Amino acid sequence: LFAATLTYDTLRFEYEDFPETKEPVWILGRKYSVFTEKEEILLDVTSRLWFTYRKNFPAIGGTGPTSDTGWGCMLRCGQMIFAQALVCRHLGRDWRWIKGKRQMDNYFNVLNAFIDKKDSYYSIHQIAQMGVGEGKSIGQWYGPNTVAQVLKKLATFDTWSSLAVHIAMDNTVVMEEIRRLCQSNLPCAGAAACPALESDVLYNGYPEDPGLRDRLVLWKPLVLLIPLRLGLTEINEAYIETLKHCFTMPQSLGVIGGKPNSAHYFIGYVGEELIYLDPHTTQPAVEPSDSSCLPDESFHCQHPPCRMSIAELDPSIAVGFFCNTEADFNNWCQQIKKLALVRGALPMFELVERQPSHFSNPDVLNLTPDSSDADRLERFFDSEDEDFEILSL
Repeated sequence: LFAATLTYDTLRFEYEDFPETKEPVWILGRKYSVFTEKEEILLDVTSRLWFTYRKNFPAIGGTGPTSDTGWGCMLRCGQMIFAQALVCRHLGRDWRWIKGKRQMDNYFNVLNAFIDKKDSYYSIHQIAQMGVGEGKSIGQWYGPNTVAQVLKKLATFDTWSSLAVHIAMDNTVVMEEIRRLCQSNLPCAGAAACPALESDVLYNGYPEDPGLRDRLVLWKPLVLLIPLRLGLTEINEAYIETLKHCFTMPQSLGVIGGKPNSAHYFIGYVGEELIYLDPHTTQPAVEPSDSSCLPDESFHCQHPPCRMSIAELDPSIAVGFFCNTEADFNNWCQQIKKLALVRGALPMFELVERQPSHFSNPDVLNLTPDSSDADRLERFFDSEDEDFEILSL
């Protein structure tokens, strides 16, 4: 039996700078001009947390893989979109990473939640092992819906962030469900909506303040993930303008998906090209130094981001949004309703006030919908991914 793993390393390629164009550059809800704001664009991109393949980390499950090269690209993309939610939650959208500058404690708290070790909230270890419950064996490639479902389950253990994670299935976002989920009056654990006192912050560690945990909030910050299939084998052109508009919303967390055979984290667009961070680079696993300060330069992409034509996008994606407050969510709903009125922009999903009578509620039943035609299609296309291990006699 011969086993071959197909992969590639982006460090082998030269990166193109942004084209000289009058078209605006949109990065996660922020609008830039290439002519006057190129440095600001690159700083914004560099400030996003960049998760790639790693090698020589502790074995998953004690005896499993010590590297995710060749199979972990969608898991890393899931980490990136969720890390952006945590950055918005704890640091704010305006936060920027500057090489060599000492960062605030909450930055290291966020980064530590994704480090490659078994006890980090959203580590490759946690995602891979939680995925077993979603029918994915360790080392198997994920689709966007699967990684979204796993991240939702893992977020329940992250009491520091205290997020409400909703996955909108069947191309439908039900406002009533989200409000019920976010207005659950659970205690806030010291994040942006309920900031910790300066004296309460631990360097490179999680805040421990019982007083903060006793405070009740009226709205738990929302991470909204919407798995979609925008065509059968290629994206339907009618969805392109709607997809592009998602990157212009201030609530945007970006999109996870890819082109056939590769998973990427899409953070914006310029003209007819998507801008993305690519996980297909294998780096050594990172361990905290003796001073407990985490070496963090390898978690920031310090070259111009990759670009690809929107037409090349695989139709199976998941779109993400973050609403820190109820006002943010109401504003997002208004934008989606207005978008539905734009001529030539076909809605990617439906926004409704109440759940249609023929739907079941996965949040209430605590079930992962896995028997729909869309999910069967996703599993089929997952198996076609280039990073999936190919076995031949």
